[in-house]
Amino acid sequence: MSEHVRATLPSPPEHATLDLPTREKLIVMVAVLLGLFLGALDQTIVGVALPRIVSDLKGSDLYTWVVTAYLLTSTITVPIYGKLGDVFGRQRMLIVGIVIFLAGSALSGLSQSMGELIVFRGLQGCGAGALFPIALAVIGDLFTPRERGRYQGLFGAVFGLSFIVGPFLGGIITDDISWHWIFYVNLPVGIVALYAISTRLPNIKTTTARLRDLDFSGIAIFTVGVVPILLGLTFKGLTDASGNLYGWTSWQVGGLLLAGLAIMAAFVVNESRVRQPIIPLDLFSTRTLAATNVAVFMVSSCMFAAVIFIPLYYQVVKGVSATASGYSMWPLLLGLIGTSVGAGFYLTRTGRYKALLLIGLGVLIVGSFLLTHLSPTTATPTLWLWLALTGLGIGPSMSVFTVVIQNAAPRERLGTATSTLAFLRQVGGMVGLAVAGTVFTQGLSTQMPKQLSAAHLPSQLTAHISGGAFSENNIASVGNLGQTILQAVPVAARAEVRPYLPQIVGALHNAMSLALGGVFWVAVVGAILGFLATLLMRELPLQSGHRQEREAERETEKEEPEMAALA
Repeated sequence: MSEHVRATLPSPPEHATLDLPTREKLIVMVAVLLGLFLGALDQTIVGVALPRIVSDLKGSDLYTWVVTAYLLTSTITVPIYGKLGDVFGRQRMLIVGIVIFLAGSALSGLSQSMGELIVFRGLQGCGAGALFPIALAVIGDLFTPRERGRYQGLFGAVFGLSFIVGPFLGGIITDDISWHWIFYVNLPVGIVALYAISTRLPNIKTTTARLRDLDFSGIAIFTVGVVPILLGLTFKGLTDASGNLYGWTSWQVGGLLLAGLAIMAAFVVNESRVRQPIIPLDLFSTRTLAATNVAVFMVSSCMFAAVIFIPLYYQVVKGVSATASGYSMWPLLLGLIGTSVGAGFYLTRTGRYKALLLIGLGVLIVGSFLLTHLSPTTATPTLWLWLALTGLGIGPSMSVFTVVIQNAAPRERLGTATSTLAFLRQVGGMVGLAVAGTVFTQGLSTQMPKQLSAAHLPSQLTAHISGGAFSENNIASVGNLGQTILQAVPVAARAEVRPYLPQIVGALHNAMSLALGGVFWVAVVGAILGFLATLLMRELPLQSGHRQEREAERETEKEEPEMAALA
């Protein structure tokens, strides 16, 4: 960060929350973790209930928008809440976010149409946008840099726990009570978190900026720019009226992405000129800050690729139920939770993090590479080992990178720096999924005719299946694949196809496995780029008090000449 930038900033006050008794800090921590758990759980619990919801509300054509509406608003509002938290205080904005989230939850449960549910899910996302960045920033308020590691590790554990609890809880509530209650269940937990935060967490501000100083033009341009980018990435996984996936050159994908990027270029220009930008560009001015943001973006793409595509392998190739496929992810989640918490405690004890991150990302590269070798005959214990290695590699990044960014950024930018990191983590996951989805569909369409030919089927039958009678969407459906194949071909041809069903199913399973294995090359590339970005990071000492923290801030100033030299 330049000397000029630092000279224009007011001297930040000492963090009053650091003087809270340990018991008070723990109460606030539990409340913040509950709020974070609500946001994370809502991303997993709804997926199980969606088939029942669209059946009851008769809106299968709007299926994806129940998720998209929440994702759009929660992503857009992340950096905005981070900046508002710095200006108005994190307690106040966290309360606002939880109240909006609970209101959206209650209204979503009361929805009587798909249109209502989509709107209220968007409102719910507007509140969820506060839960992630401000909850992470509160750790920076409660604890010194050296102490933050052990507590940031709990946040990674909360995300892992949500992936375990979400499908189980969503299935029970949907089957035994009503899908409406997957939204109502947020209310009692949220009210407890709201009470604890409003009564125990002081409203600490880290800047003297006033409301009129806020970057309203930046908020508007940012929102207008992010929406087409997220919509373009969302459309990439959808099909058009003809049943074909939207291509990168279609206006729904490529057109929206180009428009969004052009608007975001205008946003960067705006941020360089205003007094109080929502995403200060100087947060990317040093080697450590820039490298950390890039690494988090890359690692997120790896994590979401594994979480989304491995259950598809279990359901289609192994033939297990949706619920069972979710719980088959336990080695990845166990590894993620274990190393997320363990890395936090190691960080607190030693104050060292760069080697820890590099080792974790090295393990992630190995785990992702092994997953490229998926096949129908991959033994379950072998797959568990691969998943465990992937989880072990992801875990440290869930907690350590947040500590790194909070340690490297000036205290008056703590909330903004944390929210920017959270935003890049979420967008990185979306970009990774979009690219992985493209690799998967292209790989499947390429492998289908190859594997069918290798099965020594009659040439007429191979051409009939590869020519469109049986689509990639049918392959990806769950249930008895042989019966799905018979239903997809004309009635007159079923007698001809039936004797060859074992060979056809085996060939399609091979095609599916190879296509899914190709997805993890995206994860390998992301992990390697994250590793290289981490290599560029300069390890700044984690200190245990404000005086040493200010000394660490002065250390970041030394990075500027290095950045200039690199440029």
